[in-house]
Amino acid sequence: MATGKNIRTFFNGSWHDGDVMIMRAADHGAWLGSSVFDGARYVQGVAPDLEAHCARVNRSAEALMVTPTVTAEDMVDLVREGLKAYAPGTAVYIRPMYWGIDGDVTAIVPQAETTGFALCLEEIPMAPETATATLGRTRFRRPVLEDAVVNAKAGCLYPNNARMLTEVRKRGFSNALVADAMGNVAETATANIFMVRDGVVFTPIPNGTFLAGITRARHIANMRADGMEVIETVLSFEDFNSADEVFMSGNMNKVTPVTGFEDTSYQVGHVTKRVRKMYWDWALSGH
Repeated sequence: MATGKNIRTFFNGSWHDGDVMIMRAADHGAWLGSSVFDGARYVQGVAPDLEAHCARVNRSAEALMVTPTVTAEDMVDLVREGLKAYAPGTAVYIRPMYWGIDGDVTAIVPQAETTGFALCLEEIPMAPETATATLGRTRFRRPVLEDAVVNAKAGCLYPNNARMLTEVRKRGFSNALVADAMGNVAETATANIFMVRDGVVFTPIPNGTFLAGITRARHIANMRADGMEVIETVLSFEDFNSADEVFMSGNMNKVTPVTGFEDTSYQVGHVTKRVRKMYWDWALSGH
């Protein structure tokens, strides 16, 4: 599924131009869903937190019982090699992937000895700063570790996200504000979530039902370094009804202001704008 254009793929030891075939019909990943991925960004000549994303895909593979075969350090080197084909001003989505190839005697458990790996670079522009989102409630929830591999960025989790998005889009919203198994707010269908009230920033505390993202952690570090109060806590949907500002945090677009949740409307406020500015100041500083 090509979302962007100008795709380059590293597979079987070399780079290929285009969206090449990487998986066979009988591969465990194709048949039984043992696939993981991660996503980093190359924008304005920098790839913020690239090392963290490469390390996380290896942790995701281990969580899904798929053996990672490329060290995070070597993966970073591969990414930088592949990015040489793009102009510094190009916005590129960086997607390392693993999947199981063979199963055990029952076919269910992926075998450690055979793991597929590919690295896909895809030109996808950043959303404009004017882009915003509206959120609706969905009946679908985030699973817990006892039900699903929620400690991995696993492909098998995403059909549930698709159900959330499809449900709320039918009611005119662009994304879903999603509950965890206990009924508290976890995140959206595609990104982590923050809200602001009386100048204080709140975000759901990681409780094992959602990935606390790399970009989320970067925002929290930036805000605290800037003197902002950031509280990770249990949040209800009623808390979002009384918020002054709400914004989403994700690797694809870093900060996306939210202008509405069901019947509640928000302004794109100064905290949201400040968080976006701090992120890009950090990313482009060379840190």
